Amino acid sequence: MNSSARSAAVGVFDSGVGGVSVLRDMAQRMPRERFLYFGDNVNAPYGTRPEPEIRDLALAAADFLASRGVKAMVVACNTATSAAIEVLRARYDMPVVGMEPALKPAAERTRTRSVGIIATPATFQGELFSNLVRRYTSDLCVLSQACPGLVDAVEAGALDTEDTAELLQTYLSPMIEAQVDQLVLGCTHYPFLRPAIEQIMGPDTCIIDPAPSIARQVALVLKQ
Repeated sequence: MNSSARSAAVGVFDSGVGGVSVLRDMAQRMPRERFLYFGDNVNAPYGTRPEPEIRDLALAAADFLASRGVKAMVVACNTATSAAIEVLRARYDMPVVGMEPALKPAAERTRTRSVGIIATPATFQGELFSNLVRRYTSDLCVLSQACPGLVDAVEAGALDTEDTAELLQTYLSPMIEAQVDQLVLGCTHYPFLRPAIEQIMGPDTCIIDPAPSIARQVALVLKQ
């Protein structure tokens, strides 16, 4: 890679502001790198759309970043990763890193043998999620909770409103009843709701945000 290519930015995209939670970890780990972020707020949320539509939106966002000469691309969206990651990797001659629900660390750490994951409806419908469940949690109790409305709340900046708190209480109550001790945040918007989630789940539940591990993976890919 020549010097101009090395100095190019790393492209990052999401359906809105959610991917900023991943961008934050990458910027901390790689302070000398340049990043170009694309948040598709106009079409957010992706998670309730049909898969072909999500794929088209992901391709449009990725094409925009590619046209700006990025040297690598991060799909900072679980929904877009599930729908389009293979197509994106075949389309571009650069590293493309996607999001993956962190079921492996949840399975390794659980004491109650009960883990939970909250995500968008489209993330749960993809083959990627099914494969992860079979690979890492086949012998565990896995509670999967789709959370329509949470992405909209984050996009609107409604992080600590009564309506958002009621949504979270509804979605997380089954997790508490099942004695989940590992809760995977399967959407990059959800870390912005982490304080409220921790308050509801209590101190005995570990909240797993995949952003730090994605930042490590991107740093490794760039080094290689």
